[in-house]
Amino acid sequence: MADRGVDLSALPKEVRDQLAELDLELSEGDITQKGYEKKRAKLLAPYIIHTPPPPPQNVQPPAPSSSSHAPPPSSSSRYRERRTRRTHRSGGTRDDRYRSDIHTEAVQAALAKHKEEKMALPMPTKRRSTYVQSPIETRTPPDSSSGSEDETAVRRQSSVVAPQPQVNPNLQSPESWVNHIVQGSSTSSSASSTLSQEAKPHYSTFVPLKHVDISLLSLTAHSENSAPPPDVTAVAPPARGPRVDLPSNAVVRGMSRGQSRSSMMETADGVPVSSRVSTKIQQLLNTLKRPKRPPLSDFFTDDAEEIVEVPQPDPNTPKPEGRQIIPVKGEPLGVVSNWPPALQAALARWGATQGKSPALTALDITGKPLYTLTYGKLWSRSVKLAYTLLNKLGTKNEQILKPGDRVALVYPNSDPGMFWVAFYGCLLAEVIPVPIEVPLSRKDAGISQVGFLLGSCGVGLALTSEICLKGLPKTPTGEILQFKGWPRMKWVITDSKYLTKPSKDWQPHIPTANTDPAYIEYKANKEGTVVGVAVSKVAMLTHCQSLTQACNYCEANLTYVFDMGLWHGVLTAVMNRIHTISVPYAVMKACPLSWVQRVHIHKARVALVKCRDLHWAMMAHREQRDISLASLRMLIVADGANPWSVSSCDAFLNKFQSHGLKPEVICPCATSPEAMTVAIRRSGVPGAPLPARAILSMGGLSHGVIRVNTEDKNSALTVQDVGHVMPGALMCIVKPDGPPQLCKTDEIGEIIINSRAGGNMYYGLPGLTKNTFEVIPVNANGVPIGEIPFVRSGLLGFVGPGSLIFVVGKIEGLLMVSGRRHNADDLVATALAVEPVKTVYRGRIAVFSVTVFYDERVVIVAEQRPDASEEDSFQWMSRVLQAIDSIHQVGLYCLALVPANTLPKTPLGGIHISDTKQFFLEGNLHPCNILMCPHTCVTNLPKPRQKQPVGVGPASVMVGNLVAGKRIAQAAGRDLGLIEDQDLVRKHQYLTEALQWRAQTDPDHVLYILLNAKGVTVGTATCVQLHKRAEKIAAALTEKGSINTGENVVLLYPPGIDLIAAFYGCLYAGCVPVNVRPPHPQNLAATLPTVRMIIDVSKAACILTTQNLMRTLRSKEAAASVNVKTWPTIIDTDDLPRRRPPQIYKPPTAEMIAYLDFSVSTTGMLTGVKISHAAVSALCRSIKLQCELYSSRQIAICLDPYCGLGFVLWCLASVYSGHQSILIPPFELETSLSLWLSTLSQYRIRDTFCSYSVMELCTKGLGTQTDLLKARGVNLSCVRSCVVIAEERPRLALTHSFSKLFKDVGLSSRAVSTAFGSRVNLAICLQGTTGPDPCTVYVDMKSLRHDRVRLVERGAPQSLPLMESGKILPGVRVIIVNPETRGPLGDSHLGEIWVNSPHSASGYYTIYGEESLQADHFNTKLSFGDPHTLWARTGYLGFVKRTELLDASGDRHDALFVVGSLDETLELRGLRYHPIDIETSVSRAHRSIAESAVFTWTNLLVVVSELCGSEQDALDLVPLITNVVLEEHHLIVGVVVIVDPGVIPINSRGEKQRMHLRDSFLADQLDPIYVAYNM
Repeated sequence: MADRGVDLSALPKEVRDQLAELDLELSEGDITQKGYEKKRAKLLAPYIIHTPPPPPQNVQPPAPSSSSHAPPPSSSSRYRERRTRRTHRSGGTRDDRYRSDIHTEAVQAALAKHKEEKMALPMPTKRRSTYVQSPIETRTPPDSSSGSEDETAVRRQSSVVAPQPQVNPNLQSPESWVNHIVQGSSTSSSASSTLSQEAKPHYSTFVPLKHVDISLLSLTAHSENSAPPPDVTAVAPPARGPRVDLPSNAVVRGMSRGQSRSSMMETADGVPVSSRVSTKIQQLLNTLKRPKRPPLSDFFTDDAEEIVEVPQPDPNTPKPEGRQIIPVKGEPLGVVSNWPPALQAALARWGATQGKSPALTALDITGKPLYTLTYGKLWSRSVKLAYTLLNKLGTKNEQILKPGDRVALVYPNSDPGMFWVAFYGCLLAEVIPVPIEVPLSRKDAGISQVGFLLGSCGVGLALTSEICLKGLPKTPTGEILQFKGWPRMKWVITDSKYLTKPSKDWQPHIPTANTDPAYIEYKANKEGTVVGVAVSKVAMLTHCQSLTQACNYCEANLTYVFDMGLWHGVLTAVMNRIHTISVPYAVMKACPLSWVQRVHIHKARVALVKCRDLHWAMMAHREQRDISLASLRMLIVADGANPWSVSSCDAFLNKFQSHGLKPEVICPCATSPEAMTVAIRRSGVPGAPLPARAILSMGGLSHGVIRVNTEDKNSALTVQDVGHVMPGALMCIVKPDGPPQLCKTDEIGEIIINSRAGGNMYYGLPGLTKNTFEVIPVNANGVPIGEIPFVRSGLLGFVGPGSLIFVVGKIEGLLMVSGRRHNADDLVATALAVEPVKTVYRGRIAVFSVTVFYDERVVIVAEQRPDASEEDSFQWMSRVLQAIDSIHQVGLYCLALVPANTLPKTPLGGIHISDTKQFFLEGNLHPCNILMCPHTCVTNLPKPRQKQPVGVGPASVMVGNLVAGKRIAQAAGRDLGLIEDQDLVRKHQYLTEALQWRAQTDPDHVLYILLNAKGVTVGTATCVQLHKRAEKIAAALTEKGSINTGENVVLLYPPGIDLIAAFYGCLYAGCVPVNVRPPHPQNLAATLPTVRMIIDVSKAACILTTQNLMRTLRSKEAAASVNVKTWPTIIDTDDLPRRRPPQIYKPPTAEMIAYLDFSVSTTGMLTGVKISHAAVSALCRSIKLQCELYSSRQIAICLDPYCGLGFVLWCLASVYSGHQSILIPPFELETSLSLWLSTLSQYRIRDTFCSYSVMELCTKGLGTQTDLLKARGVNLSCVRSCVVIAEERPRLALTHSFSKLFKDVGLSSRAVSTAFGSRVNLAICLQGTTGPDPCTVYVDMKSLRHDRVRLVERGAPQSLPLMESGKILPGVRVIIVNPETRGPLGDSHLGEIWVNSPHSASGYYTIYGEESLQADHFNTKLSFGDPHTLWARTGYLGFVKRTELLDASGDRHDALFVVGSLDETLELRGLRYHPIDIETSVSRAHRSIAESAVFTWTNLLVVVSELCGSEQDALDLVPLITNVVLEEHHLIVGVVVIVDPGVIPINSRGEKQRMHLRDSFLADQLDPIYVAYNM
């Protein structure tokens, strides 16, 4: 490029504008590439700084910054400066298998493109303890620049010192950066924050501001701006603390959520500046606005009704155009007269005739020769071993091994001599050796897969050396460990002193080579399974012959051998009586140059090495001056098939040409375990031209075609040939997937080989064998081209000019993403070219793909250097994203950095890919940094749903219903009717009258029994006692409090009888009681503001409470969180004088308010509803009928008595129906878990009521102790109904596990059921004693998101079990209504539940009683159908289904199913999601997730998960959560927040307060362990 030395940011503005215009012309195709380059060069010519080219280095220049403000120094000067700093760095910093200067330049160029975009990625937030070793200050705003080190240093300083802003406009402090982002953001977040709540009616009375009393405004303003909202989360107790009802930021009944939040969160331009979190979210939204890779196209529906977008074929996709390939034939295998009939025969011959000639020299750890094994010794020891194996292993000389048995060879590669003897000993004994790596521990990577190999080969005996045996891991008793997955093994030591010399007449049997297996070589495939490739005796011999011919080996040739040396060094060398010098891996690590020195000392003719050895030798070559490689006539590069080997070969040649290395001796070869040697370059004639290279387009490669790269040299791959096919072999290229169809000449495919010198089968696995070893290629019409079977080599490549073979990758490294092929090695190379020296430890990078949402997704995992800073790591990750996106046109799904040395290793120190992938999927990788990019790479999401316009008239709806044969979704409880004690009802329209009547007619009947934690009765109340205490309190109210009729009185009591007495005292005095949960003494700061708010909002004239609580209200601690001087009159009711009120108040009409019920909804809304005397009587009567409650009955209540149905059952029902209530305060269960269950057993209770929190406590705490409960005599067979009181969808999993766990102590499986109530009507459903059992249905979740109800079978994919919410109460009617049109729906639709009943609340409690506002929720009419009935809107979505069960009257029963609160639903991609469904999926994703909650913010889905494991698991959760939500709900998670247990706020009913959590998150009050922003 012409602009190599030019800094674009320093150019004059007009030049930059012209350049931008040029770029636009090029992108729109108005100018050719050539013309563009010409014009661009012309524009830049005056500004080019000409610098002399730097000398070629193997230290790569740093990547240009991805978004810097200050002009960077010119690259060449930086290059020189860094080079001087790094010349003395040790060899192993970077894995240069993939080193390529061309590629590094390409990557730098790609990153330079991105530099101009200046896109700031939000950096994850991390708690201090989760840093690996990070010196950088936590929680700085993300430094969007990725500039050079000096610049970042300046910038970091600036954030500490905050210099005058005039210093340099280019260097901004982080604060100005934050503000800059905020003001420049194009979406105002106030607009977008309401998006998630649009199209949803708010279930709160909306107070227009002009009517609101100033004091109310000042109250909300005070609580929002000056004091933070009352907050549980700030306390963050280690276990879930006391459950507190928290209104979210003091949202009082009236104001819509959008309004109330805004005053706290947002500034004038609509962006929440106060919060660091929302700044990052804004950044995230900015990055997500970038266009995705594939253009959106049409959609199709597959069989599973799953709408996945399938990209239409791009018309510009390159297609193969050549003719069908013709099989390539190797030269014929020459017949040489003295070739032995079998390999053992060659050894016998040399052992007898050339006994003194050296066979093998082994080196010690320092690289000095340790011993030399001669052919004579090798022969005699092998014979001894063969004799011992066949005759001396068993007791009494019984033969344990028979010819054909398999034996494992376990020898370290530092001891080749022992291995040779064992290998040839096995061949002579005709047993089949299976060489494997030495196991080092039980947890070795892939150890169980090696066990699978040994099992499938039927290996029961292992040969090893004495030293090796001593080093194996042992049990405390000294036996060798039983390795995971291994069969039982017998270990045999093969050192000479343990072998028996055979008798004179014993000779090993050496038959002519046949097709029986000679040895088994193992291979691990892509999934990590290890299989054994069996090589027959004839194949082994033929392979040696073809190698001898191809490499032109002859006797006494000298060779140095490395790992892959079994074929050349052990087998072919012995056949040709060659002297082998073995340099093991351990020596290479200690002295990388050792192999070069050996070649020099022994004047070796052939060396067999890997790219890594070439690279290591180059790194260390300064240490040696006087070495000569002139003797080499072949330098075989064993992994020459790796596309990145070409640069290692070139660089090595460059270095060592001066030491006598000739260019033509470098011979790359291609091998695979199945096909053995596929091709090898023959050594050339000195002076002959070297073979040409192929420069291929990566884009073409990804489509499987060969295109010479012309345009963009950034995305080119240079490949060298691996020579010609082996002698005597035939080779084809076939398509890698599907039937083995021959490729065209310009198509890349899998190389298949037909040769006698190849593997025969996967031992013991006939099915796999057929697909690999017996492949018959077919032509384009699917017709086989012949009879001869080929073997799949697992290598991808093509045949170039002159029948040269080129290999571009391996099948197992192939990643198929959206129909395009990418090679893992190529991606590793690109990642390594992004300046990894600061970040990546020793170049250790793994690339693999995982299947998520119908496609492969690319994951990169690298080890992070211990000294890498957070910022360096994050910068490196974001640049790898950009480089891979530019060069390979593929999006990364996940990029993770793990601490150094923690990835599973292969025996030779590489990364064990399949284990790494397994760890990633199981959440055991423990990354220290992670970046997920699902927004960028998931391009096949279903199309967002377009909502239909809702202008449908009643006629069409009715006709539609009739035509479709659907019923209108409505249901009703039985008639309230007249009950037998008719006089009682008429006489006692009010509860006060009922209590007086009971006190007269049955004074000593016990209504209430209160228990403490020990199960001991601490209080009882008979009818007359309750009446008398109520009178005392009424007298105190009129005298002490001088209360007028109709004024509100707050009751502040712990759960107990005092609360009940105070309630009736208020009614006797004509006041309106307001029941409030007392503040928690250990948590006043969080709980007292809620109490204060209810007192202020309800305008209470007086507070009734106990002496203890009165002290608390006036204490110093209380003064810290509220103003204690302004409490209304406080009366303590503990020791009141015996007085009677002058008269007991009787309301003039039953429509008067009996009490106010205040509660905090799950959306954080504090709402108070008015309950009239008529509603109280109707509700009590309804419950009495449903549960068959009479004076002789006993029920047990373990509920909070502060609001809703809990309060009704605790305080009202007993007085109305006369039954006895045993009261168990739920907080007592915290000290005595079994209190509730043992009470049920002791009192033989038939009906009990509890909350989900109580049920959860028992399930978690007592689930394992049922035997103990049994021993204590707990028996629950008496319980016929156990009802959970809640305002939510029934928690099926919890009720099921409760029933299952306590079945052992007699609990009937039919006993547990649920109730349902809402703010507008406290009790809509309650199971009761008569009527059918609650039923469960399975609905299709996909339909549910479209507001449709489709029943499916249990276990169907995407099915959701829902349980009926109890039977509808007598006198109650429900109908399912479309919340937008307000028209009735059919029973196959999900809609809002509307209720009509005599016990609905009269309205929200507002100061002025704005009737028009309440009418909407409490007195609404249908838009058509039945326009006269008045309905109340519950704010819950549900549906009605007619079941097969019969109710009491013999009709089929209509069941009501509650799905969730309308206010809480998430509208995403045009679909309706219920948070609980997403949370259920998330909680299943990993064992360390204790609880989770989801909400949306600016249309991003935020998932908050509580981590119950160690903090190092925190980052493991991010990909698992993202995966599970994408798979099961087809949603992309925008932000994942990992927090401590107990942070998600939960109210007293055990419901999550998600809106409160959302506000705490945005106000940055959660103290998260980790926050990940998914790109």
